[in-house]
Amino acid sequence: MFSLYAAGIPASAEEAARAPHDLIVSSVLERIAPPGDFEGAASQPVAADSAAPHADQLIVSVRFTNVSDHIVDSIRITSPVPADVQYVPRSASGPGSEVLFSIDDGRSFGRPDELTLTAEDGTVRDAEPADYTHVRWVLRAPLDAGASGVARFRAVPR
Repeated sequence: MFSLYAAGIPASAEEAARAPHDLIVSSVLERIAPPGDFEGAASQPVAADSAAPHADQLIVSVRFTNVSDHIVDSIRITSPVPADVQYVPRSASGPGSEVLFSIDDGRSFGRPDELTLTAEDGTVRDAEPADYTHVRWVLRAPLDAGASGVARFRAVPR
């Protein structure tokens, strides 16, 4: 299941029922065509919960809009990395935002240099982009009433 949460609107139904609904968030997963695959098309939407077969890369775009009549502050946009793809290093971008990653299904987030995994034998290694389960954009500035933006990242099929 492909789910998104933003501005304190979390993934769980219980928490979402209590959260403000100042933002509308939607996501599109686009297939980037290998050369010669489609005539004149650079990308094509695909099902948001799975990768397209034979795609060189995919783009996960998360669009958000402040539908309230007031400024919204402390916005966090979070998107899972679909299970059948892996994040492409340094590909996340968003308007005036800090990009963080999770390797534990969205329970905690950090910068790539802060993320480590512990193996069963106790050895610790740095997390790799293939380990990322979620991408989070923390907007540095408030979002004006009616304003919108797009955050995105690239992925490749596993």
